[in-house]
Amino acid sequence: MQGGFSTLRGDAVGAVRTALLSAENLQLAIKPQPAVEEQALTNSNGAPEETPKVGNEDLKEMLESNKESLKLEAMKRIVGLIAKGKNASELFPAVVKNVASKNIELKKLVYVYLVRYAEEQQDLALLSISTFQRALKDPNQLIRASALRVLSSIRVPIIVPIMMLAIKEASTDLSPYVRKTAAHAIQKLHSLDPDQKEALIEVIEKLLKDKSTLVAGSVVMAFEEVCPDRIDLIHKNYRKLCNLLVDVEEWGQVVIISMLTRYARTQFLSPWKEDTIFDENNEKAFYGSDEEKKEKEESRPYVMDPDHRLLLRNTKPLLQSRNTAVVMSVAQLYWHLAPKHEVSVITKSLVRLLRSHREVQYVVLQNIATMSIQRKGMFEPYLKSFYVRSTDATHIKTLKLEILTNLANEANISTILREFQTYVKSQDKAFAAATIQAIGRCATNIAEVTDTCLNGLVLLLSNRDETVVAESVVVIKKLLQTQPSQHSEIIKHMAKLFDNITVPMARASILWLIGEYCERVPKIAPDVLRKMAKNFTSEEDLVKLQTVNLAAKLYLTNSKQTKLLTQYILNLGKYDQNYDIRDRTRFIRQLIVPNEKSGALSKYARRILLAPKPAPVLQSAFKDRDRFQLGTLSHTLNSKATGYLELSDWPEVAPDQAVRNVEVIVPAKEWAPELGKTKPTKSDQKFYSDSGEEEEEKEATTGSSSSEESSSAESSGDSSSSSAEESGSEEKRSSKGSRSSDDSEKSSSHSTSIKKKRLQRKKPNLKSRDGDFGNDKQKGAKPKAGSESSQSPPDSSADSSSSSASSSESEEDTASDSGNERKKERKSKPKSKVEEKPKAEVSLLDLDDFTPVTPAIPKSSILSPSLLSDLEGLSLSNVSSTIEVSTPVFVPAKSHELLHRMSGKGLAAQYHFPRQPCIYSPSMVSVQVTLTNSSEHALEDIHIGDTSPPCLNIHGFSSIDCLEPAASITVSMGIDFNDSTQAANFQLCTKNDQFSVSIQPVVGELFLPVTMTEQDFLKEQGKLTGMNESSATITMAPENASSQPLGRKVISVANMGVVPSGQDSILRFAGRTACSGALVLATAQLREGETLLTVNTEKTVVGSMLLRELKTALSQG
Repeated sequence: MQGGFSTLRGDAVGAVRTALLSAENLQLAIKPQPAVEEQALTNSNGAPEETPKVGNEDLKEMLESNKESLKLEAMKRIVGLIAKGKNASELFPAVVKNVASKNIELKKLVYVYLVRYAEEQQDLALLSISTFQRALKDPNQLIRASALRVLSSIRVPIIVPIMMLAIKEASTDLSPYVRKTAAHAIQKLHSLDPDQKEALIEVIEKLLKDKSTLVAGSVVMAFEEVCPDRIDLIHKNYRKLCNLLVDVEEWGQVVIISMLTRYARTQFLSPWKEDTIFDENNEKAFYGSDEEKKEKEESRPYVMDPDHRLLLRNTKPLLQSRNTAVVMSVAQLYWHLAPKHEVSVITKSLVRLLRSHREVQYVVLQNIATMSIQRKGMFEPYLKSFYVRSTDATHIKTLKLEILTNLANEANISTILREFQTYVKSQDKAFAAATIQAIGRCATNIAEVTDTCLNGLVLLLSNRDETVVAESVVVIKKLLQTQPSQHSEIIKHMAKLFDNITVPMARASILWLIGEYCERVPKIAPDVLRKMAKNFTSEEDLVKLQTVNLAAKLYLTNSKQTKLLTQYILNLGKYDQNYDIRDRTRFIRQLIVPNEKSGALSKYARRILLAPKPAPVLQSAFKDRDRFQLGTLSHTLNSKATGYLELSDWPEVAPDQAVRNVEVIVPAKEWAPELGKTKPTKSDQKFYSDSGEEEEEKEATTGSSSSEESSSAESSGDSSSSSAEESGSEEKRSSKGSRSSDDSEKSSSHSTSIKKKRLQRKKPNLKSRDGDFGNDKQKGAKPKAGSESSQSPPDSSADSSSSSASSSESEEDTASDSGNERKKERKSKPKSKVEEKPKAEVSLLDLDDFTPVTPAIPKSSILSPSLLSDLEGLSLSNVSSTIEVSTPVFVPAKSHELLHRMSGKGLAAQYHFPRQPCIYSPSMVSVQVTLTNSSEHALEDIHIGDTSPPCLNIHGFSSIDCLEPAASITVSMGIDFNDSTQAANFQLCTKNDQFSVSIQPVVGELFLPVTMTEQDFLKEQGKLTGMNESSATITMAPENASSQPLGRKVISVANMGVVPSGQDSILRFAGRTACSGALVLATAQLREGETLLTVNTEKTVVGSMLLRELKTALSQG
């Protein structure tokens, strides 16, 4: 296959060279005349014809110049012309020569031009195809993406294999912007060559697994275009797409929501069943035994699928989006997927969209009109929002009128009719006519106001406006059909007004009414027929037909008075110019006048002409539009548009939800890989082998394994020392009088022990730097044991033999025999070193054990240079560590209110971020919660209840059995925010109550501080340029104008480490996101009176939010 591509590429290169030489010779031989478009393009000032010619020649000369500045200026002018809608295709040969320019800015503009004209000038674009292929390897992501965009715009089947290769390579590019462009190219290639579908599906499947929010929307669009029926590709990515939805760009959100709506209709049970009983929190319904299921089979409660609920919860915040298309997409999703009692949440957002432009109003009102037919109660509270304004266009007025009619009921009909009375007087005749039709519908739907509406419409018959009168007659005619016996007076009144009415439809309606109910007006009907006979020849065709019908009906019911009139009218109609009237006349004559030629139908003339007619049903024009998905073009047009994908019906039996389960593979983090594991589910041997593999992989890729091992050893040492203190080491307590409180802590509750262990982890380096690394290696990998055995051979065997037990003990916080042996052996070596510690440090560490009672936090914890050097010297790996997670430089003392004592019925809660690695999982952010009992009675069984959204991983604190009055306790939680600032909602429960609370993370608390050299910082920063870089220039507050206050302010806003800098005017800070471990680099460059802030990270949303926080903090002082 590769050999074939090489041959193809060689042939293409040869053909290109030949064509290029021919083009040059042709260009030398023939001087092209300027096109008409080109003349018009530059002849804007009415100059002579020679002027545009010179202008174009100038552009060509500038493009062929040796100076990059002239070429750049020419391209700017050309792109400007394109932006104005001018045709610049004649300049294609001159522009395409610069495609291989080394100037990045020039190359970008050339690619913009080529994307516009590559499809029109395919032959010339093919000449540069080798340049595009080289550009696909360019270091600049924008150039790579632009090259792929141009390549996919050349719609020539011969380059399909080259496009396919380019898309496959771009789909694995490190830049999410290039991967996004690859997703766009998939659709172009599929439309060019549908035979490539299978290969493209493989690329789509790969890109669907991409975690970048930049790629998600584009790849789902490609999925919808290429293979919308391949639902199996979505299963494994469903939850990821739901979680990424909030951070995806707006148009990507629209595409994803539309796709997930179709997906949900095929995978979940209907929440709309009439006998449905909602019981989402009923565990028995999910875990119940077979016997219980049989007993409750008939009245089984509906339990919504967690993934169904996940979709609804993650889309609900998007109702606040500024993009109207996103709001409309969420509204249609709720309409088609949500339980009926939850759909009302979309009402307020849809009403808010009515303040937008009239185009947006039109689409939104159409959807509301469809919704209001089925669920009037949703929009009744917002009735006034649909009142017509004088500035509204006619089509907007008509839609509002439709909605008001749909919302009319016995309670609000009087208000609506008062509005309608005003609308009837409108100068907009079409709108006034539509209002009269709406009054008729209200009269039909609400029996209580039928008479009132009829009387009002009869009054309108005396209106001066013919349109209003005509429409009133038509509507009255329909209303009278419902109760003709009670309204003969209205028919007489209309007959009297007949001479004054000139609109054909109104005259025809009155004639039909008199003919249909001629027996109820026997004196008036013949006289009306007499008047019509006089003017028959001058009437409109519609009126003539109804006149013939009236004559026939009167002939059958009152032949004595109307026989001659009927014969006269039939004779007139027999010779009419319109063939419809002639045919009708002949038919009526044969039907009602018996003679020898008459057939059998004459016997049934009365039954045919005077048969009772059913009353017309006045219904909304939007009644049948619900067959289309809301928000689609098909719904707007009320006709199936090309590419419309129908929503499937709900399945009768729920498909297996296990297809959406994704096997969780814990990735090898670049920092503290084994920190805070909560459940050692694997065997010891596999645990160590995996750890070894992780270290090998890290050594090969990042070269920072020693720092990871040291941080892992620090955390293991802290946990082990905490267990040793709890096991009752008398020798240690006797030498440290300040630790006399250990006996009481030993017998404290489980929550207190967790609290104690967490607080001891606050200063891991104070212990580890004095010699505990030799014994704290149990949580590292095998190479650690080997490196330490050279230092202390007698202890290494004992440590390695009990490493499994120590690892489990530090993770589970439990004591075992092997763990006790390990602790005893541990004392022999580090004891002397521990005793060498200054007592001030030990007492500070001990005092920390009592701090959890209050939310106060030490204001700063400076990482000393000597401590850094000690850590570097204790590295247990042969690979030098360059990037490592460190302790926080600054810990803010600010606490946030979680639950007020009034809302919590005496239970108050505050939380703060201690900026320490979480003890439960390395991807979690550590949160300390202080609970205070402000009531007069004890609070029992305080624990964490339900959490939302379900995808949010929250490790709660252990249940607190009892909290006495006026007592406080500080507990630790771990929350995986998934590198976003989405709030973590959960229930804080006591024995008798439940309180909904929310922890809102600040973007700066999602990081862990990192130490690195300046060279490494610049190297990593160079990898995170372009779209991964956010910068801003701000005017500093006077107190932040120097480097030290600025540095303190930055580390107070974000949990980042300080990177040494060789320049006083440049400050650098580094950190990693807690969940994904993505680097976050911040640079502050001091200038005169202002500061340039730059943030580099692949998490673009996080980077922009951090930049905004820093700007606010530094400018306010």
